[in-house]
Formats: sequence, C-alpha cells, structure tokens
Amino acid sequence: MKRHAAAYLKELRSALEAIPLETLESIAHLLLEARAQDRQVFLLGNGGSASTASHFACDLGKGTAPRTGRRFRVIALTDNIPLLTAWANDTEYANVFVEQLRNLVNPGDVVLGLTGSGNSENVLRALSLARERGARTVALAGFDGGKVKAIAEVCLVVPTGRIEQAEDAHLILQHILCTYLRGAMAGGGETGTGGHK
Repeated sequence: MKRHAAAYLKELRSALEAIPLETLESIAHLLLEARAQDRQVFLLGNGGSASTASHFACDLGKGTAPRTGRRFRVIALTDNIPLLTAWANDTEYANVFVEQLRNLVNPGDVVLGLTGSGNSENVLRALSLARERGARTVALAGFDGGKVKAIAEVCLVVPTGRIEQAEDAHLILQHILCTYLRGAMAGGGETGTGGHK
C-alpha cells in the first residue's frame, strides 16, 4: 500500500506541476468578467466530474461571496436530478446538459465543462451550443484534452493518463480558483486563502 500511495502521489504531483498556470489565470479573469457583468456561470460534468461541478458551484456561489456587493450567479447543471433524468429518458443521455442550457444560456454567460477524457458527448454538445449562443466556454480536461480542446475557448488540460488524477487535479484547480477569486473580490489580490465561517 505505501508503495502504491507513494507512486500515485508522485504521478499526481508531476501532473500538477505541469499545469499551465497562464491558462488558469485566463479562467480566473473570465470568471471575474462574468461577475462584473452580472452574467450566469454554468458548470457541468459526468461521474466524478459531476461531483466536482456541484462542489465548484458551492464554492463559487458561497465560498467567494462578499459580505456586501455582487456575488457569482452560478448553477451546476448536474444538480436537478428530475430534469436531468427526464432529458436522458425522453431523448438521450448526450442531451442532458445541452437541453437545460437551451432554456437558460445568454450571450456573455460562462459555461464550464469538466471532462477527464475531453470526449464526453454531453459536455461537447453543451459547449457547442454555448458558443453558438455567444457564451464564453471553458473546459477542464485530462489525458491529451480530447475533442473539447477544439470547442472550448479556454481549455486547461491536466497532463495525466489516469482519470482519477485528472479528477483530483480538477478539484484542486477549482479550490485554487475560488480562493483566488475570493481574495480578488475582497481587494486582497492573491491573498484570499482563508475560509468563511
């Protein structure tokens, strides 16, 4: 077990150290722009990425919230189980996010998809519609980025061949983003690492 854990952590550390931080900075600026313009942020993904989308929505909506002033308007499209399963059952699973977005997305909104492989069809369809509607599109992916690299305006690829490590990294990245955004919104730049009580 110790050998396995050490090897896993070493691989994860290598993947994290290879992440292009300038791309992460671009995502942060895009999110700050959306907040300044009172735009909506939509998050989506499957499996572990669905969990991270929900977690991201919580941290972005509550964890960055200033005591006064504008907050992020954020929705995880993974969280309405009746609606998600209705679209899956009545059409096909590849439509579970895109059909929700048809009702909600507007120009200037941000749609952020998480996909370890970069090839999740329901994420690709949602991001494609978002671009058609004039929304800003972001993806967090793993492996070599897959098809989503050609669709998302900003795509951050975690260079790992393990889906688990891509998911680990995506969760860490959303925590980095939210702590940075909290500090930036409070006027503290990159010092916003403390949590709310």
